[in-house]
Amino acid sequence: MRIPTRFPFQAVVALLCLLPPALLLASEVPFLAGRVNDTANLLSAGTVAELEQLLKAHQDSTSNQVVVLTVQSLEGDDIESYAIRVAETWKLGQKGKDNGVLFIVSRDDRKVRIEVGRGLEGDLTDAISSTIIRREILPQFKSGDYDQGVKAGVVAILAAIRGAYTPDDESDQPMEIGARIMGFGIFLVVVGVFTVVALFSQGFFSWFLYVFLIPFWAAFPMAMLGMIAGGILFVSYLLGFPLAKFLFAKTPKGKSLMKQWGKSMGSGSGRSGGWSSSGGSSGGGGGFSGGGGSFSGGGSSGSW
Repeated sequence: MRIPTRFPFQAVVALLCLLPPALLLASEVPFLAGRVNDTANLLSAGTVAELEQLLKAHQDSTSNQVVVLTVQSLEGDDIESYAIRVAETWKLGQKGKDNGVLFIVSRDDRKVRIEVGRGLEGDLTDAISSTIIRREILPQFKSGDYDQGVKAGVVAILAAIRGAYTPDDESDQPMEIGARIMGFGIFLVVVGVFTVVALFSQGFFSWFLYVFLIPFWAAFPMAMLGMIAGGILFVSYLLGFPLAKFLFAKTPKGKSLMKQWGKSMGSGSGRSGGWSSSGGSSGGGGGFSGGGGSFSGGGSSGSW
């Protein structure tokens, strides 16, 4: 039997064609050199130094890690995917606190995004991130003043984390509140139905569904209602569900309903899926590196 000594060129081409287009076009994640990574040379040296000092002071006092990145081009990638890939690779924020923020600007694509770590999504919400981009950053970028736009964005991000950000024009506030209320109503309807199903079900499926819903009760209320109100709802679900199920099962009416529900559900089973993301370390030159934080896609994007 004759074994070819060279791998055919046609086979290489065929294998490359099988790779996802997004993987082939994916932009490279740059080296994490500091809190301001101006790889597109958009900012003056004075602005970089000023922002480095401001962000360092904020991190020293709060442990929150806010980092700026400018790139020339996304090379066909969308800014949302690229931002989450950079944030996860750099692992901004502290492990367990997930208190990192990535402020990214793509010069040629004329796009900007604020990517928010899980732990700060209750303070720097999607709506607030969108307002910061629309009101503080884009007007400066449209006039060609990148220094002022990035500085205004960073100042607003830090203020929002402290709970002190108020846009000059508050005309969007009623719309933001209405959107939150509507979003929370949708959350209650959808997740509430599954919570009721879990409460009335019996056996493994009931507790599987209870555990499966924990991340939803943890993330969405905090994002829409804030850390305090959302945290109260999360704890209420975490502790209240087992207690309610125990007490409900002790009553004759509860036993009857759970039995009827169990028959209607049959031998119900569930299957969950998930994804995980991992990234290499930043290499942390100059004594600066990410702290192991994680991101879930919170934030907002804009273009000019």
